[in-house]
Amino acid sequence: MRNEILSLLSGKKTDIIPAFSGLIHVTAEGLASEGLALQEVHHDAGKMARAAASTFKLTGMPSAALPLDFCSPAEALGAELIFYNNDEMQFPQVRKLLFMSTREVAAIKPTLGGRIPLICDAMRLTKQDIGKQAVISGILPGPYTLMIYICKVQNLVHEMKNEPQMVLDALLRLSSFLSTIGNAYREAGADFITIHEMGGSPGFIGPKPFEGFVLPALQHLTSSLPRPRVLSVCGKTDSAMSLLAQTGADAISVDQLNDLQASRAVLKETMLFGNVDPVATLWQGNEGLVAEAVQRSKEAGVDAVWPGCDLVIQTPLKNIKSMTGGQ
Repeated sequence: MRNEILSLLSGKKTDIIPAFSGLIHVTAEGLASEGLALQEVHHDAGKMARAAASTFKLTGMPSAALPLDFCSPAEALGAELIFYNNDEMQFPQVRKLLFMSTREVAAIKPTLGGRIPLICDAMRLTKQDIGKQAVISGILPGPYTLMIYICKVQNLVHEMKNEPQMVLDALLRLSSFLSTIGNAYREAGADFITIHEMGGSPGFIGPKPFEGFVLPALQHLTSSLPRPRVLSVCGKTDSAMSLLAQTGADAISVDQLNDLQASRAVLKETMLFGNVDPVATLWQGNEGLVAEAVQRSKEAGVDAVWPGCDLVIQTPLKNIKSMTGGQ
């Protein structure tokens, strides 16, 4: 499926509608098959690569995605992360905010520090391992999502109302930083970049703030990354699909709250990916429910079937196999 997916991502029409993911899709079963604990895969390139490749090896889903958390750019800026213990089965999170105001973002000195070099090494190893059979996604948080990882949200919202240019300048600065990371991921072997704008989705902050702040930052980010670029957004974004189409992304991945047919009607020149529910269907459902959801997505006109968001780590492998349908 790798060649077919690459053709699709390059904008060519394909005879199939593939099922894969550019978001995090490691599982507890996959980790166990490699003798790995979730806590240890974030600090060792070899272990991270084995974890990322495990889903493909066990289910045939023709993709892997790295890194295995969204906080590495914040960490590279100086944020301290919480790395949970093995029993908690949670991905890393920011322990303490770096800034109280977006004004402070202007003083950052972005470097490819923290775990970014390790993640690039893991991508190279994943490429060597499964890169001839599966596509590899390099994951970035969106600029607004990165902002809320490092800056107090209440102050950010206040400054969006009272000092909008300062906020926009800060988001554009973060976009430049993220583009540097994204280009490093591509050089390390990622076939495409997935920008996961969770916190800045128009489904969460509303279409108007999205248009004024997040859209320019995303346009700046996508324009500085090589194609293909996939934008993943959370929440119900039916009313903002025309704005998402302006981001410069080659494909938009939407979650299970969206009306896919309505989204398809708006996205004329942009590919649509989605939107199998990662919780109620892929984690808590059975193979039959997964197959039905996949079929509904295909009938609604998606270009590729994707989970609506990251997989819950306890997602059964049998449900992932059902999603790919033996493609």
